[in-house]
Amino acid sequence: MEEKRPPIKSFTDLKVYQLLIKATKLVILEIVPRLPKEERFDLGDQMRRACKAAPAILAEGYAKKYLVKSWKKYLHDSLGECNEMIVHLTITKEVYGDRYMPKQLETAIDYYDQSTKMLYTLAKNWQSFKD
Repeated sequence: MEEKRPPIKSFTDLKVYQLLIKATKLVILEIVPRLPKEERFDLGDQMRRACKAAPAILAEGYAKKYLVKSWKKYLHDSLGECNEMIVHLTITKEVYGDRYMPKQLETAIDYYDQSTKMLYTLAKNWQSFKD
């Protein structure tokens, strides 16, 4: 028997939004502060902006959920921000991962990877929204 999902009444009800907030907290609170000092400004700034962009774009786009093409564009834009974060985190892992937080980097990469899959599926399957 298929599990009944709770109704989506707000963008905050989207599982992908909730996962992106978890990823944002991990990046801002655990990863960026532990970057090597030579990376805290440049890479840290890019990470701070990109990690906040994905859930913000999703929230903004949710207001246009009735306009399927517009909503899907926001989903794809949010997916692009997730991909950007995967790149930043992968670079950090490859360059500094042995010395700096390998477990947190792997977890964050996994969160963003899961989010990209959820966003892709949501965009692919979204037909319409009914209250």
